Amino acid sequence: MGKNPKKKQANVTLDYEKIINTPEFKELVKRKRKFSTPYMIFFFVALFTLPILTGYTTILEKSAIGSMTWTWVYSLSMFVMVWVFTSIYMNKAKSFDLDVEEILKKHVVK
Repeated sequence: MGKNPKKKQANVTLDYEKIINTPEFKELVKRKRKFSTPYMIFFFVALFTLPILTGYTTILEKSAIGSMTWTWVYSLSMFVMVWVFTSIYMNKAKSFDLDVEEILKKHVVK
């Protein structure tokens, strides 16, 4: 059995204060916020609409499928929405991770 030689990792020191003040990092944070803000707004509007509609109206009390009301349909759709948003973010995060790697490579202190 041959041993797999492990790569030696150099002692690397990151100057986080310097990194967070770089234009590349600030641009990355700006792009992440620009990407995630509409999803967060939509999520919170959808989330808080449910208790408002169920507490103050009778709109969701009507039958949707058999004896299941629209309240249940709305509630279950929230799970689907979260899964979809998570999938979208996970795919987009891959490009953010590549940008982080570039920033770190550029500002590593050895």
